[in-house]
Amino acid sequence: MHSHRKKSLIRRGAPALLSAAALVTGGLVFASQSSAFATTQTATHAASPAASTVQTHRLCSQPSKPGYMACQAEVRTDIAPQMSLGRHDTPKGFGPSDLQAAYKLPKDGGKDATVAIVDANDDPNAEKDLAAYRSQYGLPECSTSNGCFKKIDQDGGKNYPAPDAGWAGEISLDVDMVSAACPSCKILLVEAKSANMDDLGAAVNQAVKQGAKYVSNSYGGGEEAADTTSDDKYFKHPGVAITVSSGDSGYGVEYPAASQYVTAVGGTSLKKDSSTRGYSESVWGTSAGGEGAGSGCSKYDAKPSWQKDNGCAKRTVADVAAVADPATGLAVYDTYQAKGWNVYGGTSASSPFIAGVYALAGAPGSGDVPASYPYGHPDKLNDVTDGSNGSCGNYQCQAGKGYDGPTGLGTPNGVAAFTK
Repeated sequence: MHSHRKKSLIRRGAPALLSAAALVTGGLVFASQSSAFATTQTATHAASPAASTVQTHRLCSQPSKPGYMACQAEVRTDIAPQMSLGRHDTPKGFGPSDLQAAYKLPKDGGKDATVAIVDANDDPNAEKDLAAYRSQYGLPECSTSNGCFKKIDQDGGKNYPAPDAGWAGEISLDVDMVSAACPSCKILLVEAKSANMDDLGAAVNQAVKQGAKYVSNSYGGGEEAADTTSDDKYFKHPGVAITVSSGDSGYGVEYPAASQYVTAVGGTSLKKDSSTRGYSESVWGTSAGGEGAGSGCSKYDAKPSWQKDNGCAKRTVADVAAVADPATGLAVYDTYQAKGWNVYGGTSASSPFIAGVYALAGAPGSGDVPASYPYGHPDKLNDVTDGSNGSCGNYQCQAGKGYDGPTGLGTPNGVAAFTK
């Protein structure tokens, strides 16, 4: 099984100089050993009701220093990566048309809106890999030359941090998911110099300074008492929709998903079926816990006024959700120490996707906290009522009618729930 991040461990992912996803060959992952990252392991993904058991591997290392975070991306290792496709081949995993259909998203919209992606370390191949993904699916060009794509460091310049294969995979997943949700959106990639919360937080502030109204954060770690200070320093940006992955270790709360100022995004297993919608969803996870979307009751963050569940006096995670289960995963193109087309998952997929949905819905009110918007329109979401991500015995880990921890209020059913 995965070497999962336990809540008692030092918070946040180590600043990897190398990655546990350094080499991908024939569907299996190999990496040289270093103190900079955890030992590579092949993991059996415990199946949700929507999918069969699959083999997965986390792209980022486990926490090893105070103040650091890890990305929330997973790669399928039971599916061989493909550097190139035959003339009539298509990538494995869900593509943009699948996601647009599943969530009833408009094919246009979001023109001139900028979605920012905040990650640690550099992906030297980010722009060319994004071009390959968008070309494969017939999406509009998004490049530096046409003003659609921009990559900066956390200070707003081009002094990019050290490359890292794991975070590069995360970056590929993020920019591809924004593209899938909002093909007309501009993409701003802000690379923090390390996975330290202060560096990542500085990158968030830089994204807002650059004018982004939608900022995705696909990383997290265990809660700390200092989180409320980080809230005010990095995430209190009225008029900006900030999305954060809820975690990939099942029931339990991570930061910054616990911030009262962000939209915490959980995860589902997404399956095509014969229903009117054409798709069905369940919680990504199992009652055994240990893997799947994060959820629960924060230890430190105050409950925002729009959250009305009465089983948690403080902030409850999550708010909304989208597909995250690697077993029902997404097609992603990544060539930095990786082999091209892979199937990725994790709540690192659902956070940038929801940021793109916010962008489709239109600019937030200047004084608003957009995390509140879905709570005003719960009927405009797909309510996920099946599955669990642990054995807590209540709605904080078990799906049910209405609000629940793993999937929040539900998944997008168009964009109406993401505007005031």
